[in-house]
Amino acid sequence: MTYWVYVLFSEAADRRYIGQTDDLNRRVDEHNDPSHNSMKFTSKHPGPWVLVHSEQFETRSEAMRREKRLKSGQGRAWLDSKGIGRASPPKAD
Repeated sequence: MTYWVYVLFSEAADRRYIGQTDDLNRRVDEHNDPSHNSMKFTSKHPGPWVLVHSEQFETRSEAMRREKRLKSGQGRAWLDSKGIGRASPPKAD
């Protein structure tokens, strides 16, 4: 089976969402379906949510490890350095 780590971006919310799944197309559709109750984060923030990055893995544990890494400070910095899921530049301190 194939597993995916994905990054969605909402320009309206200027937010990024990172997740993992075994069915990428279904999961993106669920994030954009307001009647789907399990999407707590993406239902609170305006969409549409657009797929901006994905990575494929052979096992769920590999995908979960990568998802956790991308959600860390270093992972977010890596995404920012690649311009993945950024409508506006990072705010200056």
